[in-house]
Amino acid sequence: MVLPELAPMTLSSDLGPVPFTDVTIPSDTAEARRVQEEIEQRLLERRATDQEVFSVRLALEEALVNAIKHGNQLDRAKKVYISYRFLTDRFEIRITDEGAGFDPADVPDPTDVENLERPCGRGLMLMRHYMTEVNYNNTGNSVIMAKVFRNNGKK
Repeated sequence: MVLPELAPMTLSSDLGPVPFTDVTIPSDTAEARRVQEEIEQRLLERRATDQEVFSVRLALEEALVNAIKHGNQLDRAKKVYISYRFLTDRFEIRITDEGAGFDPADVPDPTDVENLERPCGRGLMLMRHYMTEVNYNNTGNSVIMAKVFRNNGKK
C-alpha cells in the first residue's frame, strides 16, 4: 500500500531530518493498545507533562479505534499503518487505514442539541481538542496529528 504524503509540518532547524518510526498492525484493538503504550512510554521518557501525555493518549486511542472500527470495518485482514516521530518541541503521527475513507466535514457536530445522544463525532471532536494539529488526506483514510510540547520536553 502506498501511504499518502504527510502534511507539511514544522521542523526545528537544529534537528535536521528526523526519521519516522513505522508500525503496521492488524485491525485489532489489542495491537492498537500495544502501540499506544509504546508511544506513551516514549512520551514519559521525553518528560512530557501529564496533560500532554493524556492528550496524546486520548487522541491516539480515538484515531486508532476509528481506523480499526470505521475504516477497516473490524476486518483483521486489513492493516493500520502508523508513522510517528518525536521532535524537540512536538510529537507527530499519521494513522492510515485501508478503508474507503470519509469526509470529516460530513460528520455531525456532537455538541449540537439534535446530536447530543448520538455517539458519532465525539472522537473527532476530542482529537481536534487535545492535539495541536489534526489534518486528513483527501481520501479521508489517513489522519495526521501533531502535539506541540509547551516546555520542549522539560518538566
